[in-house]
Amino acid sequence: MRNIIAIANQKGGVGKTTTAINLAACIAVGERRTLLIDIDPQSNATSGLGIDHNTIKKSIYEVILKNESINNVITATEISYLDLVPSSIRLVGAEVELVNLIGREKVLRDAIEDLNKEYDYIFIDCPPSLGLLTINSLTAAHSVLIPIQCEYYALEGLSQLLKTIRLVQKNLNSELEIKGVLLTMYDNRLNLSRQVAEDVRNFFEEKVFDTVIHRNVRLSEAPSFGKPVILYDAVCMGTENYIGLAEEIITHEK
Repeated sequence: MRNIIAIANQKGGVGKTTTAINLAACIAVGERRTLLIDIDPQSNATSGLGIDHNTIKKSIYEVILKNESINNVITATEISYLDLVPSSIRLVGAEVELVNLIGREKVLRDAIEDLNKEYDYIFIDCPPSLGLLTINSLTAAHSVLIPIQCEYYALEGLSQLLKTIRLVQKNLNSELEIKGVLLTMYDNRLNLSRQVAEDVRNFFEEKVFDTVIHRNVRLSEAPSFGKPVILYDAVCMGTENYIGLAEEIITHEK
C-alpha cells in the first residue's frame, strides 16, 4: 500500500525541502520504491536532485492543470529506487488557475490514484504557504510531517497550519494524520536550540520524532551540487540524521 506523506510548514526556511530530498533519498537507499513530488513553485527539490527545472518540458504543473498523466512526468534520479515528479516555474500562477476548477482541492489526489507504478512511499514537498497547492497535498496524503527549526519564532504561525490540517480532516480527507514533528537546524551548543526543542516537545508530546536534524555544513552544501546529502557525503552528520529519520519512519510503519 502506498504511504503518502506531505511535508508541510507555511513558514519558509525551516528545512522542509531539505527534509523532502534527504528523507526520500534515505528511504530509497533502503530499497523502498520511493516517489518525491515537488509541488513547490520554487522547484528546489527538483534542482536539489540534479534536475534543471528550466529545461524540463513536463512537470507537476501539466499534471494538475493540463490533464497530463502523472505517469508521463515521472523522472528517474541518481538513486535507483527514487523517482521524481518535478516542478517548474510555470507553477507560480497555478493557484489562480485552480480557483475555478471543479474539485480543485482533489486534483493531486486524483493524479496519484492514476499511477501505474507501485511505490512504497510517496513524499510531497509542499510550498511555504497554505494555499490550494498545499491543500491539494494534504488532501492527497495519508499523513503530514511538520519540520520546525530550532530558532526564534519556531512556533510562530503553527496554529494556522494545525487549523488548516483540521479543516482538511473535516472536509476533504478524514484519514489525514500528523506523522510527526521534526526538529531541524539543531545546535546543541546553543541554549536557544535546547529551549525550542523543549518547547516543541512540551507542545506536541509523543508526536515529535526522536531523530533531530543538526546544523551541518555538508547538508547545506549538497543542494548546490544537485545531490542528496547521502550521495554528497555519506558519513557526515546530516546523512546520519536523515538515515536515522528514515529508519524511525520505516520502523513505525512495521
